[in-house]
Amino acid sequence: MTIQKQSIGIDISKDTFTACGCSVNHDGKLTFTEVKNFNNAQQGFNQLLRWAKTFADPNSELIFLMEATGVYYESLAHHLFKVKKKVVVVLPNMSKHYFSSLNIKSKTDELDAKILSRFGVERIHRLWTPPLEILLHLRNLTRNYVQLQEQKTKLGNIKHSKESSNNIQKFILTSNQKLIKQIDVQIEQCKIEIKKLVMSDEELNERIEKLMTIKGVGFMTVVAVIAETFGFEHFKSAKQVVSFAGYDVVQRESGTSIKGKTRISKKGNRFIRNALYFPAMVATRYNPDLKANYMRIISNNPSKMVGQVAIQRKLLVLIYTLWKNNSTYVSNYNKIAPMEIIEATLDS
Repeated sequence: MTIQKQSIGIDISKDTFTACGCSVNHDGKLTFTEVKNFNNAQQGFNQLLRWAKTFADPNSELIFLMEATGVYYESLAHHLFKVKKKVVVVLPNMSKHYFSSLNIKSKTDELDAKILSRFGVERIHRLWTPPLEILLHLRNLTRNYVQLQEQKTKLGNIKHSKESSNNIQKFILTSNQKLIKQIDVQIEQCKIEIKKLVMSDEELNERIEKLMTIKGVGFMTVVAVIAETFGFEHFKSAKQVVSFAGYDVVQRESGTSIKGKTRISKKGNRFIRNALYFPAMVATRYNPDLKANYMRIISNNPSKMVGQVAIQRKLLVLIYTLWKNNSTYVSNYNKIAPMEIIEATLDS
């Protein structure tokens, strides 16, 4: 029978990935291959391609579909693109909804690969292309900046505990202070490199300056969000962006007996949430539009964190909307980023 469409679904992790092929004929019948495991390295990539040749129909389009989880998919995606294969990278929320539509409740690497291969033939997907090099470099720098900040925080906590200890040696205190100063130097150098990279591209620099017209949002926040989303290249809606960042709402409710608190999923990009945490606090004080939203939310809810999360989400959607429209923020113009404020609560 003539194969209409074929796909290889790939469930990928740090060291290995699992693959399964699926094809559909003109009658709509699905045929699956065996499930294979490969090393997430050059050798495994080559083995995957040789394995695909054993069953793929050369007269029908073959796509390789994987999820955009972490950074572990990137090497394989770039390799497949380099050898001129058709690659699809889907956002985790898209595959999650597809799994739910099939009422799939079990989760194993083999099952995930099989369902992803089916996802590839049953839906129309946009082919993946590598991000612009400047955005990839920007993400590397902004993540390094965050990681340096995290190291400084850890050392600061150690320093505090040592200073509170009894009869601690001076060498230990001096050592911690020197390490913190060294990290401070690296943090400043990293910021310089980020600014230098942004200013090397006139268009990128101009668009980032437009986003900085949002009151409460600074340079480092904007570049972090743009870097983590690669300029929102693969996002079609604000809803997808919200889910990617982990701001989508999870409800715990079943019948009349179980009615738990709603919360954000946090199953998303932590670097975006990290970048928006402090700007949201500033915006609730100095951005009149967002302050009004914040006050309305906390007036109906005793937890101020609910309002903080809502403003983080609002800022993210604003950044997305302004970037897509290539425009600046206009105060009191609510239509510039229409969205409902979801009054989600966080787990304690």
